[in-house]
Amino acid sequence: MSGRVDHIDGVTYHGRRGAVENAFRYSIDYVLFEPEAKPAWPSLFRRNRRGLAGFYDADHGGAPGKGRGAPWVRDVLAAHNLHDMGRIELLTQPRVLGHVFNPVSFWLIYQGDALTVVIAEVTNTFGDRHSYLCHHPDLRPITAQDTLEAQKIFHVSPFQDVTGSYSFRFDIRPDKIGVWIDYRAGNGGMLATLTGPRRPLSNATILRSCLRRPFGSRRVLALIHWQALKLWIKRAGYRPRPEPPQDEVSR
Repeated sequence: MSGRVDHIDGVTYHGRRGAVENAFRYSIDYVLFEPEAKPAWPSLFRRNRRGLAGFYDADHGGAPGKGRGAPWVRDVLAAHNLHDMGRIELLTQPRVLGHVFNPVSFWLIYQGDALTVVIAEVTNTFGDRHSYLCHHPDLRPITAQDTLEAQKIFHVSPFQDVTGSYSFRFDIRPDKIGVWIDYRAGNGGMLATLTGPRRPLSNATILRSCLRRPFGSRRVLALIHWQALKLWIKRAGYRPRPEPPQDEVSR
């Protein structure tokens, strides 16, 4: 995709299972681009500069606000003996009016045209971050039918324990994307999805999105706290924040 930025006019769904059930669905904006490519982006989309919408390298690939972007990804791949990787793409929410909060972003790593490795970059509302490295043991391509497993070791929600495991599924196509995260812990857990059409980002697209969802990730944070209030009312049980894992990446 070179220097192009794609827009995903997405829908995310979260459905909680177990003794206390809760579900919600809302629209959301994501962008998909190649951080290492020479940018040829719409004028309203800025990189490392303030603007209506954009992206800061420091927002990803390390602690929030202190990230190193794509070089961090290259270092993670080398540290896990994943060599000869090709292009890197990032699927994430953009900054809107200088603000961003990404519960989860995805680094997509390719060999040729085949998606081979995914790093799911998870951030909680306490300012902590942990990433899950997902790939097949033999590094065969990740298809839409495949599921990739990871043990949950990072505190995300104060209404869920740090136990259980994730099953990830990715369907990344030229015209649409789909991501499914199935969290299972005993008889409970949650299904989270992100789906939507994929089109080139333009100034018109940015303006339409800002009119439809004018507060960007501020809206996302407000919705997260609204759902937390609903769970508290339902007596889901509050878990205090534990110390985050020492390793910033796990499989």
